[in-house]
Amino acid sequence: MRLATGKLPSELLGRLLSSVPRDDPRVIVGPGVGLDAAVIALDDEHCLVAKSDPITFATDLIGWYAVQVCANDIATTAAVPRWFMATVLLPDADNNAELAEEIIAQLSEACAALEISLVGGHTEITYGLDRPLVCGVMLGEVRRDRLVVSSGVRPGDAIILSKGIAVEGTAIIAREKGDELCGDLEPALLARCKNFLTDPGISVLKEAGIAVQAGRVHAMHDPTEGGLANGLWEMAQASGVSLAIDVPVVPVYTETLELCRLIGLDPWGLIASGALLLAVEADDAKRIIDAMVAAGIRASVIGYAIEATHGVAVYQHQEARDDASLLPRFERDEIARLFD
Repeated sequence: MRLATGKLPSELLGRLLSSVPRDDPRVIVGPGVGLDAAVIALDDEHCLVAKSDPITFATDLIGWYAVQVCANDIATTAAVPRWFMATVLLPDADNNAELAEEIIAQLSEACAALEISLVGGHTEITYGLDRPLVCGVMLGEVRRDRLVVSSGVRPGDAIILSKGIAVEGTAIIAREKGDELCGDLEPALLARCKNFLTDPGISVLKEAGIAVQAGRVHAMHDPTEGGLANGLWEMAQASGVSLAIDVPVVPVYTETLELCRLIGLDPWGLIASGALLLAVEADDAKRIIDAMVAAGIRASVIGYAIEATHGVAVYQHQEARDDASLLPRFERDEIARLFD
């Protein structure tokens, strides 16, 4: 059986992880579908949070990307990212020395900007690669009484989305495939899409920090491969709840819609770093959103968590509860179609 490029299917991953031994009582959060980071108790009051992630689609600013996406997953636990390690694999090519210099500089600058220490890793020229790959490991710390976990969604919670969907996907397509699109896309729009890396930006550290200070946050999740659709399914599966999403209110950037229309992609299944999913006490939703908006971050309630009376599911409408209204899942990220 040959699997499609991208994440392992959640059913297969869940089955594989079910056999992983869990015999260390210090592991508060171990491996699981929809869980952004591992959490290990250091003592009664402090936790270490750990995350690893590769950068496989992007090549432009790949070192900067690696730091951002790993820091995002640390932030979903309400932890502060502190230490970073990177494995940098370079192709056997004429310019690999220059590539090494560029990537290490990007790693250093990105870590410095977020007050993260770059503490080590590995570099290697690797046979069979046609582009560089970076695999990052981020460590953070959080007080145990402030820990938030992806599996903490409760029935009745309001589901908040920050920014809009497919911020990262929009930027990657414009930066990696821009030359192919220039003839069909207005130059100013293409430039705005490329700038999505920083505006609205793929980092969610700011909104995660604001949210946990403003109200009762039960869970946070960083939707990545498979887009917002898969992120919602992962969130529901991790918590054993169902989600009822009001699809028409989900914000999609005009630039993203135009880019996806031009090349025939569905923004709901497009890699979505830059947006943060939050499950919060419904009474606190307005206060949390107001705090984000005051800081210049777009945010809105897109649905609610409900009891999984007929199994874990994500519905497209708050009123519907049947198979016909299920939100689609994407077997692989939409962006993978551009790299086949």
